[in-house]
Amino acid sequence: MNLYTIDTGFFKLDGGAMFGVVPKVLWSRTNPADENNLCPWAMRSLLIEDGDRLILIDNGIGDKQDDKFLKHYYLHGDVNLHSSLKKHGFSAEDVTDVFLTHLHFDHCGGSVKWNKDRSGFEMAFKNAKYWSNKEHWEWATVPNNREKASFLKENIIPIQEAGHLNFIEGENQIFNHFNVLFANGHTEAQMIPHITYKDKTIVFAADLLPSIGHIPLPYVMGYDTKPLITLGEKEKFLNEAAEKEYFIYLQHDNYNECCTVEKTDRGVRLKDTFRLIDIL
Repeated sequence: MNLYTIDTGFFKLDGGAMFGVVPKVLWSRTNPADENNLCPWAMRSLLIEDGDRLILIDNGIGDKQDDKFLKHYYLHGDVNLHSSLKKHGFSAEDVTDVFLTHLHFDHCGGSVKWNKDRSGFEMAFKNAKYWSNKEHWEWATVPNNREKASFLKENIIPIQEAGHLNFIEGENQIFNHFNVLFANGHTEAQMIPHITYKDKTIVFAADLLPSIGHIPLPYVMGYDTKPLITLGEKEKFLNEAAEKEYFIYLQHDNYNECCTVEKTDRGVRLKDTFRLIDIL
């Protein structure tokens, strides 16, 4: 098995929204904001090469949205999904499985692209099976008013129409050395992959733990639909991560790719940060 960091690009989000009720004077220590209160965030995916399977976890915001939409998110950086794949010797055609932790636009927007004459949509990964789960799919395709702006039909419905949609059932092993944890605080039935690599467990944290700045328990995103559920899920996960020495892969942390945590007299706290390549 080989693992590769896939940087799909960077964007900006309001710092207050990303940290909920926590005051700026506290969260800005790890995530300084600009004059508009915006903080830069990564959209970091993970590529798993295992035998004849090439599995991509999430795929960023994509490039099919119009300028009116994209200008709200201040996309920046000189990398994208396809240049990152190419860097490691792969193309979109090589991907066999696209695993979507959840269907918010910054996690699944790269799933679908315009066709050549921009008259309709087609799969960005034409040879891949796309994986979601029934509960989250129903949540995303009939969205509540709070999340509606994050579930874009053009990112989601074409997957089903093209016959590429597959559902995960339960938390059993999905692929070799690949299990999932379901979390419901951020959105319904978000999936958190746990990958066994040699003697290590690498956890793709998605929006359960967006950055090291979110390790203290009260630091919960304002975007979460059920913040108290997130609080419990995060506490359980972080305690387990400390006990079992998980390597946490951070999808949105602008400055840190991976981290470990440890138990202290103040609760679970950051132990170390590093790049994925440093532990492979």
